Amino acid sequence: MYCLFNVDDAMHSTRDIYPVSDFNRKPAEHIKRLQETRRPEVLTVNGKAAVVLLAPATFDTLTQQAKLSQTLDRMNLANRQFEEGDGHSVSDVFAKIRESANARVLST
Repeated sequence: MYCLFNVDDAMHSTRDIYPVSDFNRKPAEHIKRLQETRRPEVLTVNGKAAVVLLAPATFDTLTQQAKLSQTLDRMNLANRQFEEGDGHSVSDVFAKIRESANARVLST
């Protein structure tokens, strides 16, 4: 089975968790680390996770992977529906579109 990402890359370690006060005192240090490591950082408030910081490149990668995953999910659903007889062939769909377009042209 094809995997879009390495599971180890998706995980973070305890060294990537910081109190928000540390970020407030040293934002440049955090930004530099985010850009160099491309690992997310979790900022905590009162010991509880409050926010996750990502480098822009990491965010872009995650966004692209999420969009691809959604597309694959939709394609799998459509395929299942078609195999179960709930779908329509492409030729049937285009024939209906042509019919509808022709009807509109004739009615104007």
